[in-house]
Amino acid sequence: MDIRKIKKLIDLMIESDLQAIEVKEGDQSISITRPSPVFAATPVAAAAAPAPALKIPRGAVESSPMVGVFYTAPSPGEAPFVNVGQTISAGETLGIIEAMKIMNPIEATKSGVIEEILVKNGEVIQFGQPLFRFRA
Repeated sequence: MDIRKIKKLIDLMIESDLQAIEVKEGDQSISITRPSPVFAATPVAAAAAPAPALKIPRGAVESSPMVGVFYTAPSPGEAPFVNVGQTISAGETLGIIEAMKIMNPIEATKSGVIEEILVKNGEVIQFGQPLFRFRA
């Protein structure tokens, strides 16, 4: 893999504050991981407030296969690939993720009805981040 592409990956990690990134391009792949910072242990207060619950989408979820910028439409000003309430088929394009100036279509792995689009157009997304929630 070209050293300039590796440098761009490192810059993307720093810019997006990522801990790890993995990119596959044809038969080549690269995985870059930053060490996690080590924090000193602090005593826990006896009556600490409970941590807020994470919002975990219910139902079937399509997740991001890579790190990049998510786009809902093929180009600015065009209609989005899918809308809430739309019936989708396996293999249908749901959106695009731009990674290293390459536009990667995100295809549905299952058929169903889109219930929620979990990310915004132009949002930087992480590997494994839920993108769509749908009812199969």
